[in-house]
Amino acid sequence: MKRSKKFQEFRSKIDRLKRYPLDEAVQLLQENHYAKFDESVELAVRLGVNPKHADQMVRGTVALPNGTGKSVRVAVFAQGEKATEATDAGADVVGAEDLAEKVKGGWTEFDVAVATPDMMKVLGPLGKVLGPRGLMPNPKTGTVTMDIARTVKELKGGRIEFRVDKQANVAVAVGKLSFGAEKIAENVTAFVDAVMRAKPAAAKGAYLLSASICSTMSPGIKIDHQQIIAALKK
Repeated sequence: MKRSKKFQEFRSKIDRLKRYPLDEAVQLLQENHYAKFDESVELAVRLGVNPKHADQMVRGTVALPNGTGKSVRVAVFAQGEKATEATDAGADVVGAEDLAEKVKGGWTEFDVAVATPDMMKVLGPLGKVLGPRGLMPNPKTGTVTMDIARTVKELKGGRIEFRVDKQANVAVAVGKLSFGAEKIAENVTAFVDAVMRAKPAAAKGAYLLSASICSTMSPGIKIDHQQIIAALKK
């Protein structure tokens, strides 16, 4: 892949064998920021699990203390009082069978869907539409719930879902460069804490093997994940 001159210059400043302290890595990203927009900051971790085994699957949610900096469109499948709660909490679209019909017709202009348990019978036929897009509400990620108001507020405020991929990696957005080092560090720490808490009982040996951070237009920078884990234990 052909890289720009500025990208190559940035990469030449990074010691690829070094694991940088988190604050130093973020400082590097900010000092070498050259894009004309507010870049997202992404964190990727590699885990010592085998995702092929169901008992080693890692997934969960975490409410980032400073949000992601992105606007999240939330659709809620509910009726009656719960529909009113969703609207009052700031959901972008709320409905029941009418919303299901709209989605069945191919409309998926939302980032996350939430549903009350009684709505799952309505959502069942939509699996072929929502499933491949990762939009199907799921009790394991807290998107099938009776606590609609709290869930919508958390999602709008920066709650994210994470899941290990086939290569045992987990990658998420943890903010924007404009957040500043302190807020980015708080979000990274919250995410690492959530991943550690999601460790499967079947996982043996080292669990969090490595971590790296980057912005939208930058190369990845390895960070000292052990330093973050040690801080969490204090």
